Order: sequence, then structure tokens, then C-alpha cells
Amino acid sequence: MTDPEPRPAGNRAGSARAGGPRADGGFAQAGDVMNLLPHAVLTVEADGTVVEANAAAETFFDMSRAVLRRHRLSDIVPFASPLLSLLEQARRRDAALNEYQVDLGNPKLGPDRVVDIHVSPMQEPRGRVMILLQERSIAAKFDRQLTHRGAARSVSALAAMLAHEIKNPLSGIRGAAQLLETAVGDEDRALTSLICEETDRIVKLVDRMEAFSDLRPIERDSVNIHAVLDHVKRVALAGFARHIRFAETYDPSLPPVFGNRDQLIQVFLNLVKNAAEALGPDTIDGTIELTTAFRPGVRLRTPGSPTPVSLPLEFCVRDNGPGVPSDIAAHLFDPFVTTKSSGTGLGLALVAKVIGDHGGTVECESYPRRTTFRVLLPMFAARDGRGGSEA
Repeated sequence: MTDPEPRPAGNRAGSARAGGPRADGGFAQAGDVMNLLPHAVLTVEADGTVVEANAAAETFFDMSRAVLRRHRLSDIVPFASPLLSLLEQARRRDAALNEYQVDLGNPKLGPDRVVDIHVSPMQEPRGRVMILLQERSIAAKFDRQLTHRGAARSVSALAAMLAHEIKNPLSGIRGAAQLLETAVGDEDRALTSLICEETDRIVKLVDRMEAFSDLRPIERDSVNIHAVLDHVKRVALAGFARHIRFAETYDPSLPPVFGNRDQLIQVFLNLVKNAAEALGPDTIDGTIELTTAFRPGVRLRTPGSPTPVSLPLEFCVRDNGPGVPSDIAAHLFDPFVTTKSSGTGLGLALVAKVIGDHGGTVECESYPRRTTFRVLLPMFAARDGRGGSEA
């Protein structure tokens, strides 16, 4: 099989014969699945030489497949790129690894070429590795890195102001309404009761917002996440989710999470309540699935950390409801964003803050009848280093 003649960089016409595996470790004929992928896929030899590239890789690197195959990976990505070190780790461990929000920008590719990297060693020949690059816009980079911290900052000052400027006057209004209630007739007593009810509702809203203004470090220890999820399930089945079926897919060998038990209960209670409300009170086949898994290759760059942080513990809350409306999906964790007529829009923002305080991340992936809230958290490490997460 001969290689196609070189053609202008970035031109997809008569593109690479990318796709499934073939005998020499490349891809099959045009039209195969690899060439249909929207993400750049490369296979790289043990010495760093690019063996194959799909059409999306040609577009990403602005080079034809034939030109890419004449280069080593170190020639086409920035010097000392995290991609190169991730490649070596995957080979050394003989295991798939992921790293999120890596900037591969350089003068040729342009700035802010932010990607999620998935690296997987191939079985044959030894040393060859397949790389998938999932590109993200710079806006998506900041959204994913700072969602939880942005949610906290955006309302923390407001919450502190509300606590002082609103709660104090409200207590006076409520007291005056209670005094009036003793002096008015039955017809007007309904109005004084309404004043009391509405002031109580506003106080509860302000109380919820005050949680964002608490920036003290949280107390964390070893937490059994399965005990947390079982507690959340019992609470849900006893109240708001009594009409919904629960399913669990747990990894029984999962190590403990490094977290605060009470705050994690609140997080997953909010996520389960959100799922139950999405299913609605009239659901017939409504199901909420709770899953736990160990993902040793997942690492994330977080603000304030010079190196990627390992977040090997994955916890998901999944429902088969209608899904998140597309117009709010990108702002789901922002304060005051809600689809519920009586909602405050603070539940998911608080979830994002708490998970951010734990050094983790939370994201949502939503399709009709399959919405997943995925939480990634660090594992507990004993003082002597036992049970620590991987570097």
C-alpha cells in the first residue's frame, strides 16, 4: 500500500486513508471509523515518529498525512509539551492515560489550542501508542477549570451584603406583621400571614446564599463514598424520590475519598434531588443510577496547582429524564440558572463550590433520557503515604 502524494496542508480532499487497524499499525481504507471521528487521532512509533493520522489530525496540525509521517511528534508540538511526558508515562505503565486542558499552542498552530489528551498503548507492535486529541475552545478551558470557583466568587460578596442589608430589616418587618395580626380582623389576618410567609422565604434564600461566603478551609478526612451514597438514597426514597427506582453500579474495592462527609452528603443529595425533579412526579419508568469507579489515568490542572492533580475517583448520578435544555447547558453551574418555576438556581452552584473546595471537578453530560452528572475527586492518602494517588 503506497502513501498518497503530498498535498497542500489542511486540505481534506482525497484525505488520509485513516480508520481501523491494519497490519502495519496504521489505519484502513477511507471511510473507516477513524476518518469519521471529529477528533485528531495519531499513532506514534516508539522513537516518536508519527505512523498514521486521520483527517481531523491533518486539520488540527495543518499538515497532510504524508507530511506528518515525515516528522516526529516532538517536532510538531511545543518543546517540553505535557503530551510528550504523558506519552512516556503511558508506555512505561503500559496503561491508558488522560490529561485534560493541555495547551498545545505554538507559533504555527496558533495560541490557545487547548485539548483533552487520551493516550493508549497498542498491543502490537510494542512501544507504539495511539493518541486522541479532543480540542476545546479557550472559553471552554476557563469554564471547566474555574466553574466551581467562579460560582463561589460571583455570589460570595452578594451573599455577605444580603445577610447584613436584608435579613435585619426582614426581621423587623416580620415582627411588625406579627403585632398587626393581633389587632386586625379575620379578613386582614390572611395578609399579615402572607407577609410572614414571604419574609421567611426570603430569609431562607439568603441563608442558602450565605454558604457561598464561607471561604474557610474545609475539614477533610477519609470518607467511604458508598456510605454517603447509601445515606443519600435512603433520604431520597423516604421523601422526594419515593416514586423513582434506584440502581447502583459500585466498585466495591474503591479507596476512600479525601473529603468532608457532611458536605459530600449535601452535594449528592442536591444532585439526586435535581435528577428526581427532572424526572417529574408523574414518571412511570423514572430511574436514577448511582455509579462509582476508579479512573487511574485522569489528571486535571487546577488553579493554584503547578502540576496536574490526580482525580482517580469518579462518582456519577445519572437519570433517564428529558435532559438539560441546550440554552442553559453551558451555564448550568452558574448561580440563579434554573428551569424550575419555583427554583432558586443555587443548588448546582453550591455543588460546584463544594466540589471545587475539595480540589475536584463536576461536569454534566446531557442527552434525552441520559443525563449524567460526573464528579471527580482525589483519594485519601494516609500520613505515611499509603493509599496516595498516583503522581
